[in-house]
Amino acid sequence: MKKRSWVITGLAVLALGVVGVTTRSTWVPHGANAQAPADKAAAPQRAVPVEVATAVKKPMPVRIDSLGTVTPIASVAVKARLETTIEGVHFKDGAEVKEGDLLFTLDGRVLDAQVAQAEGVVARDRAQLEGAERDVRRYTELVAKNATPTVNLDNAKTQADTFRANIKADEAALANLEVQQSYTKILAPITGRISAANVKVGNFVRPADTAPLATINQTKPVYVVFSVAQNSLPELRDAMRAGSTHVEAIIPGSTATASGAVSMIDNSVDITSGMVPVRASMANNDEALWPGTLVNTQLTLRVEDAVAVPAVAVQVGQKGTYVFVIKNEVATVQPVKVGRTIDAESVITEGLAGGEVVVTDGQLLLAEGTKVSVRQPKAGS
Repeated sequence: MKKRSWVITGLAVLALGVVGVTTRSTWVPHGANAQAPADKAAAPQRAVPVEVATAVKKPMPVRIDSLGTVTPIASVAVKARLETTIEGVHFKDGAEVKEGDLLFTLDGRVLDAQVAQAEGVVARDRAQLEGAERDVRRYTELVAKNATPTVNLDNAKTQADTFRANIKADEAALANLEVQQSYTKILAPITGRISAANVKVGNFVRPADTAPLATINQTKPVYVVFSVAQNSLPELRDAMRAGSTHVEAIIPGSTATASGAVSMIDNSVDITSGMVPVRASMANNDEALWPGTLVNTQLTLRVEDAVAVPAVAVQVGQKGTYVFVIKNEVATVQPVKVGRTIDAESVITEGLAGGEVVVTDGQLLLAEGTKVSVRQPKAGS
């Protein structure tokens, strides 16, 4: 029985071995191990599709970008100088007014009466002076004839001098009242854009009121105030001396812009931020810039020739910045130094001379010596 069991076990093992050999020959192609290396070596290298641009040497601005605020050159808070009531408002809220335009009329009846009274006093004193001067002339003739004492002449002269002094005081009082009377008509002190009127007809106003009747902001021209880093100050001062400064103010979210030049650099640097305030004057004839608006400023110090490439072509690696240069359909790593970035272009100070073809899209699939094929830019890129 034991011998029979060993025979059966041996036949079963032999049968399993035959089945395994047959199955392997079924799913493994003949000679596959020998052919695989040959197929891999024979496959050509696939070209990586990329987008390219040409490095160009051209005039590029030396520019400082910053955030600025539009401020009016002049701003006047219109206030009353009398304690009285408003009789008339002569402008539309938010309108453009010119210097000398009538803005408000105040009740001036009390002042009108006081002016008339002062004019009467002046007229009375002038009449009294004429009488005193006649007395002086008469007493002068009488003294010459020894017909009256000299003291009478002296008294007449004193009386005439007194009336002259009274007239001068009366005229000064009248002038003061006339000045007060002029305050009943409030005129625009500057040309600009006026705010809404804070008071209407019938309101009582006085000089002690804290709120102005209205505010006028000069909008043509305007200032744009921004800050630059202290390390840019020497270049900025040189540009101001050369008269080459140019400032563009761009309203975020709008195509409206305004241009001007630097008119002033503040006399000190902020020690906490290391920034120095700068003020530019802009004509703003179309009123594109509104007082209080935040704008993006672009201060151009000068323009110089430089090699420029699209900013997307510049890559950053462990050894610094570089670009992929295409030559004979092969990508080569070229280290570069970026001086500055203007809009979507980077200025290359070292590494490129101009005319090189650089990769702008597809760099993630590239390495030194990778074969490439140039494709057309994607729509919208």
